[in-house]
Amino acid sequence: MAEPGRAGERVAAWDAARRRRAFVWPARLARTTRTIIEQLRAWAVAEIAPGRLMLWLPVGFIAGIAAYFTADREPSLVAALLLAGGCIVAATLARRRAVAFPILLGLAAAMAGFATATLKSARVAHPVLAQPVWNVTVAGWVEVREERARTDRIAIRVHRIEGPRLGEALERVRVAVRKGTAPPVGSFVELKARLTPPLAPLRPGGYDFARDLYFQGIGATGFALGAIRLAEAPVAPGRWLGYAAFINGIRDAIDRRIRASLPGDAGAIASALITGKRDAISESVNEAMYVSGLGHVLSISGYHMALVAGVVFFALRAGFALFPALALRHAIKKWSALAALIAAACYLALSGAEVATQRAFIMTAIVLVGVMADRPALTLRNLALACFAVLAIAPEAVVHPSFQMSFAATLALVAAYERGQPWLTAGADTAWSARIALWGGRQIAAVMLASVVAGLATTLYAAYHFQRLAPFGVLANLLAMPLVSLIAMPAGLLALIALPFGFDGLMWRLMGLGIDWMTAVAVWVAGLPGAVGRIPAFGIGPVLLGTAGIVVLCLLRTPLRWGGAVLVAVTVLWAAYPPRPDVLVAPGGEAFAVRTRDGLAVMNPGRDQFAVRAWLAADGDAREPKDPGLANGFTCDAIGCIAKLPDGALVSVVLAAEAFEEDCGRAAVVLSRREAPPYCGAIVVDRAVWRKTGAVAVYRSGSGFDVVAARPATQDRPWARGAAQPGAGEAASPARPTLPRDATPRQEDIGPDD
Repeated sequence: MAEPGRAGERVAAWDAARRRRAFVWPARLARTTRTIIEQLRAWAVAEIAPGRLMLWLPVGFIAGIAAYFTADREPSLVAALLLAGGCIVAATLARRRAVAFPILLGLAAAMAGFATATLKSARVAHPVLAQPVWNVTVAGWVEVREERARTDRIAIRVHRIEGPRLGEALERVRVAVRKGTAPPVGSFVELKARLTPPLAPLRPGGYDFARDLYFQGIGATGFALGAIRLAEAPVAPGRWLGYAAFINGIRDAIDRRIRASLPGDAGAIASALITGKRDAISESVNEAMYVSGLGHVLSISGYHMALVAGVVFFALRAGFALFPALALRHAIKKWSALAALIAAACYLALSGAEVATQRAFIMTAIVLVGVMADRPALTLRNLALACFAVLAIAPEAVVHPSFQMSFAATLALVAAYERGQPWLTAGADTAWSARIALWGGRQIAAVMLASVVAGLATTLYAAYHFQRLAPFGVLANLLAMPLVSLIAMPAGLLALIALPFGFDGLMWRLMGLGIDWMTAVAVWVAGLPGAVGRIPAFGIGPVLLGTAGIVVLCLLRTPLRWGGAVLVAVTVLWAAYPPRPDVLVAPGGEAFAVRTRDGLAVMNPGRDQFAVRAWLAADGDAREPKDPGLANGFTCDAIGCIAKLPDGALVSVVLAAEAFEEDCGRAAVVLSRREAPPYCGAIVVDRAVWRKTGAVAVYRSGSGFDVVAARPATQDRPWARGAAQPGAGEAASPARPTLPRDATPRQEDIGPDD
């Protein structure tokens, strides 16, 4: 038996040991915490090292432009400029402060972006039509002519416009005309037209077509009534319109020559690649291209511009290298870069100089200028400069899908190139590496990596804007793009060179071989099971979070960048389960949709197929607007229809005024193209509502409903309310009068944005 004294000592020793252990764990935790904090601080210091903040300035600039578009009312230009100037001064004064300087610099970049967007809006300010008008007389110059599958479309710089209820004189209008009746660019025309305000969003959160048209200077859209009369211009033409007519004449001549050598879709796609005229491609091939993930080929952008400049650069440099005396004494690399820059500028003009093409040219020009200045070409710094240049010219591009997708893809590719270059060149001096390089293994790996990286970077924006994914996009690009890059585009460039001499036919046909292969790949991939990846529409929140994740993942160099991967993962989860509206109403009350137990049930008394197509796409629904089963779920009589929500609540569509009395007492939500009586106790979306707010979505929220408008009552922007400043039109070259032909398009051929 242990002695009492010894037992006490042992108990005391155990208690002391427990106390020591109790104090050890907090000490270890504190040391670990301090180590983590010190490591994070070291990484943060490395990320704000000299030269690193430059890469984040475009991010702040873009954030400021995005903030401009979220404002309810048009900001004051003076206030925006003063705020931007004050932030720039504050950042300059704080340049020696380690913490304040980065914060103020980012704030200055954001305010500069906000001021740039405000300035651009003020510069392009013009009247916007407030309500539909019939039988309007329009006289002016044709600035743009577009050929489409069923109609043509022209944009007119207005010289004179007259009509009832017109309000302010519009500066520029766009009208659809019957196929084959569009006059040439530069013509002075007179016509009668039905004009409507630019198309508002088809659903809350949907794309705002009116905003796009506002920054293009277009105040109304519509279609021609009767014949288009060509007349002598009352004033001398402007230089810009004369230049546009000259370039368009060249484009039309090349387009005709291509179509003569390559009939059908091959010729239409070849013309799209060379002249930018992509409206003649058949709907089936166009759909297959986008479903397969090859739709980016049809829009002249960074890929085409880089290919043109690259072919010219490497061909000239290889040619110069054949002459040792020239290659050893002169900077043939810089000469080739200058020639490639000139070729890219010519391609920009020839292709119509659309916004996406302008962005591609600016990026290509910065790369080529870097080559001429003996600077690295593919760097994140050059991408930042290109972003600033593009947004300084067109800040409205920030909300356009082509800008978002092209810069996301380019950012991801440049970041992957900078970090993957050591991996691609590792072991280059080994026998196995030499064999792999001989068989093109590295090139194939680079193409596969580029396809995967660009596809992943653009998936978020494709899903947000088009509610589509391309599951087999990498496969389609791997099969099709090598022939497009090695055969189609080089043959097209050779055809352009040979065209003045009359030997271009063979080159166009060679180009057609590459296009036929690409088309075959697109049709085959689009026909694979699961090729159409539909996804329900989600809000702007996942887009902002996912964009932040991509930026962090690509711009940071330390392990902090893996925080971007976490943000992307959260984005995927967030976007996968978006809230879906229970009721939808078209902007003009032309169509209604109710979510039943079996999906969306659609009533379309106004035959608004464009809105219905957008709703179905946003719901991940593969049905077409003409599907006879769309109305299943509605029970109708002569004066109205009833549909049930999944929880059993009734939604009424009132067709005749006498239905209001009963339906206002029975239904939870009442929809109508008429005006409801004031005593109606249900949630009402009638003519008085959608005339003010445009498209409406109703969401079930607990025991009640939330009504969300595409254009809330608090919103007052130039493209939404018609606030504008009058301006003067420009002149153009006179056109030869010809016999007028009825240009009224058929009603079934007219789109909602016409």
